[in-house]
Amino acid sequence: MASPEVGRDKSPFMLQPKSLPSPVSKSSKTSSFKAQIMLRVFAAAFTLAAICVMTTSSQSFPLLGFTIKAHYSDSSAMRFLLVTDAIVCAFSVLSVLFVYRLSRSGSDMKYCCYLFLHDMVIMGLATSGCSAATAVGYIGRYGEEKMGWIAVCNHVRKFCNQMTISMVLSYLAFCSYFALSVMSGNKVMYQYESP
Repeated sequence: MASPEVGRDKSPFMLQPKSLPSPVSKSSKTSSFKAQIMLRVFAAAFTLAAICVMTTSSQSFPLLGFTIKAHYSDSSAMRFLLVTDAIVCAFSVLSVLFVYRLSRSGSDMKYCCYLFLHDMVIMGLATSGCSAATAVGYIGRYGEEKMGWIAVCNHVRKFCNQMTISMVLSYLAFCSYFALSVMSGNKVMYQYESP
């Protein structure tokens, strides 16, 4: 009579690592590649549109006999958002070329890790630019009574609306990189776990 330990080892319900099918098929690799390219192109397009909207937005209004002009360059937070959008746009275009080359040469663990780190850094950069601009934009639109800061968007409504559109486009680029970070992290985990 066989011992209980031997019987447990030969149980038909145990999964053997060698009998598992490969979790990634050729069609899923192709769809993953297309999604990577599409999200990077979207991020580049969103940030480019945000830059165009931001740089073309300005409005003048009279105040106490003077003409005051509102422009994005008047705010350090908006200038920071412009710089971060430009960096995200440039690195999105470069990463499209990198992903295309990576798909042609086959996936290597080292390159997948580089891509994951790239996506995380760019996502963090996009987050910081959007956060800074949102904080200043909120004060500009609603003011801060306890601090004595008045809302200026009542005087330059068109300018504020254009800046809001620019920030929404920047947030869409952030969302693209968030999805890319999840996809890249998943690919790194799969590459790490596969024999």
